[in-house]
Amino acid sequence: MTPPSIRPAATADIPAIAAIYTHAVLHGTASWELEPPGEAEMQRRYEAILAGGYPYLVAEREGAILGYAYAGAYRPRPAYRATVENSIYVAPTAQGLGIGSLLLDALMQACAARGFRQMIAVIGDGTGASIGSRRLHERAGFRLIGVAEKVGFKHGRWLDQMLMQKELGEGGRTPPGI
Repeated sequence: MTPPSIRPAATADIPAIAAIYTHAVLHGTASWELEPPGEAEMQRRYEAILAGGYPYLVAEREGAILGYAYAGAYRPRPAYRATVENSIYVAPTAQGLGIGSLLLDALMQACAARGFRQMIAVIGDGTGASIGSRRLHERAGFRLIGVAEKVGFKHGRWLDQMLMQKELGEGGRTPPGI
């Protein structure tokens, strides 16, 4: 089997990205949206990420999109400008194949190359259905920085939100260049 390639996402990828996200919204706890957005909204979000100067990547094998990842602003205030929040979604048929690790590694590299210094992972239900996301981030060197208990309600139950963090590049050792 051909190994997947990681590349910048393109407008043509939006239908596949929307399908992956729809499944995550309807069946998982990684996203706390209750209704999946349509392709037009996913296109708008994609364009906003790119317009902000953030990376948006896909994992592809033989023309099929297996997953996607992007980074965006952690918070809107200027003092947070060197900190990003990541998002990673893998197609149900590609989960457990290392696609998430490939995407996260490439995303961290792309963010560091843009001058970002900290990456935050906001993991919904990191002790339950989203344990795979927690383990993915732990393997990549993220550390747990906090848990907000029972702050979301989805699929008939309360969900905790876990925050994990990893330094990128120079991290907090020098002032940001952005």
